[in-house]
Amino acid sequence: MDRFQEMQAFVRIAERGSFSAAADDLNIPRPTITNLIKRLEMRLGARLLERTTRQVRLTHDGEAYHARCVRLLADLEEADGAFRNAMPKGLLSVNMQGTLARHFVMPVLPEFLRRYPDLRLRISEADRLVDLVREGVDCVLRAGVLRDSSLIGRQIALMEQVTVASPQYLASQGEPRSLADLERHYAVDYVSSATGKAMPMEFLVEGRTVDVPMRSVISVTGADLYTGAAVAGAGLIQVPRYRIDDDLAAGRLQIVLADIPPPPMPVSVLYSHNRQLSSRVRLFTQWLADLFSRVPFQVATGSVVVDDE
Repeated sequence: MDRFQEMQAFVRIAERGSFSAAADDLNIPRPTITNLIKRLEMRLGARLLERTTRQVRLTHDGEAYHARCVRLLADLEEADGAFRNAMPKGLLSVNMQGTLARHFVMPVLPEFLRRYPDLRLRISEADRLVDLVREGVDCVLRAGVLRDSSLIGRQIALMEQVTVASPQYLASQGEPRSLADLERHYAVDYVSSATGKAMPMEFLVEGRTVDVPMRSVISVTGADLYTGAAVAGAGLIQVPRYRIDDDLAAGRLQIVLADIPPPPMPVSVLYSHNRQLSSRVRLFTQWLADLFSRVPFQVATGSVVVDDE
């Protein structure tokens, strides 16, 4: 058991680049985790970590030992679960796209915790791509087409998207009836946190995605600001329907060009290809897949590998 604790502490320190962060993740005192690493290095007769005042890095020996530890710890966890039929336990760190989390996940999260009472969840919110290993995150829930060769995962939903504007905007500018009409209209630009560039307006025309450049006098970086700008009459936006369904029902927004909608938005659970998938992540991924199979405004579901083209 001592060797298991040593390896577990070493792997978490290597991933987090910090003794303090690793101690917090494992819920053990900082002096304890320091003593575990000292004992491990003494037993192996090798220095595994380079410590400075600003960071902790693996030595060459540490890199080789880390790869073996990751495999051994994953195998041990799988063996324990298979032969003891054990419930998953420990910390599961998840990063979620905010609107997805608020609309679909958080309201039913107690159901997951009741099913797996020995799990502890740490949930953070972001739209950006996160460094899963360095930030101590096990998996992420994201919306949109993601291209990152360090991540693989499972697409769990395709959400319907719509093009909308406020009635006030349409009364002043006229309602577009075709793509050609968009030349005299304005869009609210949504700036991607990943690229720093405005997302294009896209339309599905006879099965093909067509990008349409549009004029804009306002750009935003948040989902609530994006919707708020459209409600205020600043221009056209394209959003998942679930996000503005209340605004549609209340008449604050109106769908336009319904016969050529934007492409559906994929929703995916992603994790690092450098890690063997733990039972905790597998269970949470399956729970999310089951959850999203029941949500409204879906087009289809499936599986995907996220990679660079």
